[in-house]
Amino acid sequence: MTAAEARPDAAPHLPELAIITGMSGAGRSTTANVLEDLGWFVVDNLPPALLPTLAELGGRARGDVARIAAVVDVRSGSFFADLTEALGQLAVRGSDPRIVFLEASDEVLVRRHEAVRRPHPLQGEGMLSDGIARERAMLRDLRADADIVLDTTNLNVHELAAKVVQSFEQVSPGLHVTIMTFGYKYGLPVDADLVLDCRFLPNPHWVPALRPLTGQDPAVRDYVLGQPGARPVLDAYEQVLALVGEGYLREGKRYATVAIGCTGGKHRSVAMAEELVARLAAGGVDATVVHRDLGRE
Repeated sequence: MTAAEARPDAAPHLPELAIITGMSGAGRSTTANVLEDLGWFVVDNLPPALLPTLAELGGRARGDVARIAAVVDVRSGSFFADLTEALGQLAVRGSDPRIVFLEASDEVLVRRHEAVRRPHPLQGEGMLSDGIARERAMLRDLRADADIVLDTTNLNVHELAAKVVQSFEQVSPGLHVTIMTFGYKYGLPVDADLVLDCRFLPNPHWVPALRPLTGQDPAVRDYVLGQPGARPVLDAYEQVLALVGEGYLREGKRYATVAIGCTGGKHRSVAMAEELVARLAAGGVDATVVHRDLGRE
């Protein structure tokens, strides 16, 4: 149950609120620009203590400002104390903001900061990597509580924009599930909530006729899904997602990323993910599939 559902007396004209936060250099500005293009009223570098005031001002507009996005980050002074108090005040007023957390690897963040020749806001007299480490430690708990975590390590500006649009374009009360395939040799996705390892299945890579194909091809799909254990694992994972999804919604978490991996992210994970997302969609779950490493070989 959301805060608004718990308070039937909450003002019906409260604006929809999103909080954009995360690592410096991970794409907060791009995310804010995309939401502005989608019709959101965006405020950059807002002190967290002002979030309740912003929501109240939006409410006074009585529908003229229906959606507000605020970019908040560690540049603000007492960041977490103010943010925790602000979220508490918003809950009392019946507002349940979505928290969007932008993430990227340390190596990528260093390159991005060096490319624009800007210091990290927390590095002080130390090195750039010191500032990134401090910020990551400060944001660890907030990242865990975020509704949406976007890992921009391997994304360009256009790809990030597409993911933001996908996350905000159609919002329903239920759970939004992203099925992401990946190759273990390229590393685990850092934004995964759940992980399914498909390396227990025979690898089509060793079948000459299937090697150049992908899990999106019918021949590979039939081969993978025809292996012992493939469909039972999908059956079990559907049940797990149903139980976990109910818990997520009770806790106010509306977005989940399920990472499905195999060695290269080309055959087994892709076939299993396509089947799982089709099953979820048939059951009325808002599910999409993203193939992170398909085509990298």
